[in-house]
Parts: sequence; C-alpha cells; structure tokens
Amino acid sequence: MKKRLFQTVLLLLLPFTGAVAQDNGDHNFNAGKNIEVFNEIYKYLDMMYVDTLNADEVIGNGVKSMLRSLDPYTEYFPEERNKELKELYTGKFAGIGSLIRYNLKEGNVVIDEPYEGMPADRAGLKKGDIILSIDDSTMVGKDVSYVSSHLRGDPGTTFMLKVKRPSTGKTMQMRITRRTIQNPPVPYYGLRTDSVGYLRLSSFTENCSKDVRRAFIEMKNKGMKGLVLDLRGNGGGSEQEAVDIVNMFVPKGVDVVSNRGKLKRVNHDYKTTAEPIDTVIPVVVMVNGSTASSSEITSGALQDLDRAVILGTRTYGKGLVQMTVDLPYNGNLKLTTSKYYIPSGRCIQAINYKHSRGGYREHIPDSLTRVFHTANGREVRDGGGIMPDIEVKPDSLPNIVFYLASSGMDSTEVMLDYVVNYITKHETIAPAAEFDITDEEYEEFKKLVLKSGFTYDHESEKYLANLEKLAKFEGYYEEAKEDFERLKKKLTHNLEHDLDYNKEDIKQMLAAEILAAYYYQAGVTEYGLRYDTQMKEAVRLINNPDEYKALLTPKKQ
Repeated sequence: MKKRLFQTVLLLLLPFTGAVAQDNGDHNFNAGKNIEVFNEIYKYLDMMYVDTLNADEVIGNGVKSMLRSLDPYTEYFPEERNKELKELYTGKFAGIGSLIRYNLKEGNVVIDEPYEGMPADRAGLKKGDIILSIDDSTMVGKDVSYVSSHLRGDPGTTFMLKVKRPSTGKTMQMRITRRTIQNPPVPYYGLRTDSVGYLRLSSFTENCSKDVRRAFIEMKNKGMKGLVLDLRGNGGGSEQEAVDIVNMFVPKGVDVVSNRGKLKRVNHDYKTTAEPIDTVIPVVVMVNGSTASSSEITSGALQDLDRAVILGTRTYGKGLVQMTVDLPYNGNLKLTTSKYYIPSGRCIQAINYKHSRGGYREHIPDSLTRVFHTANGREVRDGGGIMPDIEVKPDSLPNIVFYLASSGMDSTEVMLDYVVNYITKHETIAPAAEFDITDEEYEEFKKLVLKSGFTYDHESEKYLANLEKLAKFEGYYEEAKEDFERLKKKLTHNLEHDLDYNKEDIKQMLAAEILAAYYYQAGVTEYGLRYDTQMKEAVRLINNPDEYKALLTPKKQ
C-alpha cells in the first residue's frame, strides 16, 4: 500500500513537471533531482525511522505542503473525498435537506432550517429540534461536522432519527430516507410593485441558466420594465453557465470570456451561441466582496459590453480557472490551469500567489492596475475584482445583533429560544411581504434577553481600554485621567439601552429567523428586500432611465 501511494505521489508530480517548456533544461533537471531526493528521504524514513510511519499521513502531509505553496484552489482529492469533489461541482449531495447548528446552551446539534419539500421538511422536523441519535449512534455532545457526516449518505438509504422537541419536551423517532439535495440556484425571484423584476442567483451550478431564463421570461410576460440581478454572496461555479446567462442579454457570436494558460489545450474562448431574450431592458447587477469567479465573469462581461450597470461594492477578484485531472487509485487533482479574460481584455485577479518561501499571497495595489475600455469606451481596470459603476455600501449590522443571531456567539441562545417558542405558538403568520414583529412582541423578547444573562463585546469599551493602555505607555494618561473616567461612564455597557437603540435592526433579524420556518429562504429574501439599501438604489436607478444611460456612456474629457 505504501509503495502504491508513493507511486501516486510521483505520478501526481511528474506529468506537470514534464509540461514545462522543454527547452528549460535547468528546470527539468531540478524537478527530477528533487523528486529523486524526496524518494530517497521517504525510503530511509520508512526503513530506519524509530517508529512505523503511516504512509497516508506522512506523504499526504508532503502533498498538502506542496500544494499549500500554490493557490488555495489547487487541491488533491484522494478516493475517499470523491463525493466532496462531486458536490463542489454539482452542488448536489444526499441527505435530509436541512441546515443544522450547534446549540451552545444544550451542548448539542439542532435542526436550524429545513429546506422546502426535502426529507427533513416532510418528516415534520422543526427549528430547534435536538438531534439525539442516528440509528444506533449517539449524537449527544457531538459537533456539527460529526452529525452532518452521519446525516449524509447515498440517495435512497434510510436511517432512524431520534430528536427531542424543546417546546414540548417530547422525544420522537422517525425513519428518514436520504435523497439528492441541491440548493435551488434561484432561491427567489419576483416582480416588485413598480414592475421592477428581482432575481437572486446563489450559485452557478449545472443548468442554473435555465432557471434564470424561465424566471426572466415569466417576469417579462407580467410586464417587467427592468431587472435587478442579485449576485451578492455568489461564489461562482460553472463558467459555461455564466456565458449562457450573459447570452440572455447580448447578441449571438459575442466574446464573453477567454481562458489562457501554459498549455494550449487548456485555452478556450467562450462566445454567445444563441439569440438573446432581450438586449434592451435595463439591467442592474448587485455585487459585493463575496461575488467571485463565474459571478465576476457574468457581472464583468455585462459591464465590459455596456449591457448592465454594476452596483454595490468591489467584488472578490478571482480570475483563475480550475480543471480536474484523474489520478491513480481513483484520486483527483483540482488545479489552476489558466486565467480568464473578459471582453475588454482584462483579468480581474486580485491576488498574486507567490511560490517561494513556502508560498504567500500578494494583493495587487490599485496603483499597478491597468486601464481597459468597455464597448462604449468607458474606462475599467484589471486586478482587484470588478469595481461597480455605482458604489453603494450595505447597511452595517450592529454589534449586538451579530451576537444575538450568530451561532456560537451567545451561550444563552435567547434568540433561538424565542423563535422556537414563537413558531410553536403560531400555526400560521402573515405573508412575507407583510409580516413584522410587533412592538409588543419585541418587548417580550427584550425582557427575555435581560433575564437570560446575555452579554456581548461592546466595541467602544474595548477601543477605550486599548486607548487607555496606549496613553499609559506613552505617558499621557495622568494628564487625561479625568477625561478617561468621564468617557468610561458614558460608554458603560447598558444592555437595555442597546436593545432600545437597535430595536428596528433586532426586529428585522427576529422576523427573518421566524419567516424561514414558514416561507423558507424565498420568504426571508422577499422580506429583506423591504429594508435593502442597495436594492432601493437599484430600483431607483431603473426608474431613472437618463441616469441609467449616463452611467453607460463615457465621461467627456
């Protein structure tokens, strides 16, 4: 087994050293020399080292270290991780179809959010249900990854799940059949009251462009006068799906993206191949720092072709393309083979990955980016992701809301308890577009928080404490001591005040948590649009055609 594993490592290394330009004799010599040295080192370790070596671990660590010196997207998947690789590319896995989370107060993993129509939903599992066992294996005290690995399996397999419902104290057992789960790439779309269509695309999984196309046509048939395409938080996926989505809005035969790498066989030019659905309707694409990869191809191509206005904040900046290569013993290597270039000719890769000194990353400064031009002649730049045509920052989340809502941040779990009890008391609630937490309900929640012992880091107090330390170190504290004391009194942690001051933000978070139990992610998204600053600006822009057109026109010098 050790010999076979080592042969796998050598086979992993050799084909790609041979792919280097053949006239580089020094490179080939150095590659061969180091592989031979590696071989000899492991041979003597295995033969003479005082302890018996685990080949999977020792050589595996060597592979991991080698890949760590490259970029984070180049990764080795041994046979036992093949399912993980498949899930990565297809977005599909087999399980019960529910988010789970660790409940700090219970010390157990609980059901957090069943997906609509999936096994967990059909079995009647509810938010807050405590997972006690799966078949004969106890889940008490186990972490999320452990429980998740037991919930997943092959499609069609069944298991016995035991849970405890905290609202009733009852323990329930149910047999659940696993099925293939794929989170919907379009979790929500709809026509707003002013005839502006909204479509959220969460991932570029297989055939997602067909879902986008269906949703667009449906909204257009209902009188849509403009589209807001939401790619915020979309980490990408299939490059072809990105091209197909761009093709909906631009003519046939247009260059969308080109891949260029070391080997000619990895080079590829993607053009639109079909007639578009609509080349005129105003389109605003919303992006943020988590918009990456295929999302950046979509938004960047539409920007370069002057077919959409990009709104939000700068995108992630992933201009690299990966492919998978089969390895011996059913392993796979996902490796970066090329960079991609959008229609203006720019690559938006934000980070240079250096391979010396064990590998490190280097952000490309704005001062070193180059100017390119869109189809209309507008200036755009490479490096650093896609810069939006109109920058609109999102509303920031108050510190107290972050602590109340985040799993692992609040040991009292007071928000989870409130939401679970609310769901128990209300068989139905108002539609997502109308639902709100009343002031009376918020006062009830506020009392629970005050009684629970909830605490959180007060950022202003932390900054003041650090400033005080610095003042003492530099010798200014005694002179400013009275000022520090006055500030301490004003910034003293007052939970009741914070709950009142951030009331509206906390009410929105509570409402979103409750809506997920009744209307799933579609309801949460629809509700959130009511308060979304970036969405409001996108709608305003579509309703002002002169301003929209001006953003796509080169500025006069």
